[in-house]
Amino acid sequence: MSIPVPEEADRLCGGAMDTVTVVVVTHESAHCLRALDTLLSRCPNVIISDNGSGDGTSAMARQFWAHAIVLDHGRNLGFGAANNRALARVQTPFAFLLNPDCEISVEGLRGLLQAAETFPQAAVLAPQLVSPSGKPEVNYRWPQNVWASRGPAAEGPLCVGFVCGAAMLFRMAAFRDVGFFDEQFFLYYEDDDLCLRLFRAGQNIVVVPSVQAVHHSRGSVRGANPWRHEYGRGYHHAQSKLLFASKYRSREEAMRLRRWLVLTTTLGLPLRAIVFSPKLLARMFGRWRGLINWRARG
Repeated sequence: MSIPVPEEADRLCGGAMDTVTVVVVTHESAHCLRALDTLLSRCPNVIISDNGSGDGTSAMARQFWAHAIVLDHGRNLGFGAANNRALARVQTPFAFLLNPDCEISVEGLRGLLQAAETFPQAAVLAPQLVSPSGKPEVNYRWPQNVWASRGPAAEGPLCVGFVCGAAMLFRMAAFRDVGFFDEQFFLYYEDDDLCLRLFRAGQNIVVVPSVQAVHHSRGSVRGANPWRHEYGRGYHHAQSKLLFASKYRSREEAMRLRRWLVLTTTLGLPLRAIVFSPKLLARMFGRWRGLINWRARG
């Protein structure tokens, strides 16, 4: 595979790519890397932050992109923590955080960078996520604990209170006072937390619907034990949901939410076992364990 040197990448991309570092957090994501090559081979600044993959992700990333920095953590630090390790290495004005199950074209990333020039007060800019069939996903809204989102989809650039962490362009200078991800959130709700902190700090978050990224939802992990991964998803989603409630509402409200979710999940487990779906059953059992094991802080 021919890897363009930075000077060639500048020629291909009009020079804009010099200003951005693409950050990809991986975990058992070797099957996603080839689809990322169209973008990453043409970006001079790339950081792969690998969370202890056992499928050769790190080695494959080094083979594909000799110019990339590959951080091999040797264990799963969590999504936010792995992003933070990469963001600490960024030397460019912008960082583009991209899930391995998302695909965006070079022109799409350039479009976000051009929007960043148009909106210099934007701390975060995000594309419109679409499914592989082209159906738009709801990847932006107002903070859910501020007011309910309603109305038609955005037709042009729009200030919002939240964008999904699957694809986000960061203006690095805007994060000096806010910081990056709260590493208490191992998986899920770390983007809710970050966007809410930016929102409260008066920073602008902009969705750019003319730029699209294809999101192969839940496609970033494909291991030998899919049940284990579904269990982990359920476990960490439950833990993070309660942590978010405790952080932004109150410890007492988080405990009430926990009791309600334990009850409904306990009642739902037998029904899920009857209508047998191994993945959904594993996820629900993981949720139940996450709820049972959660302990409020403070």
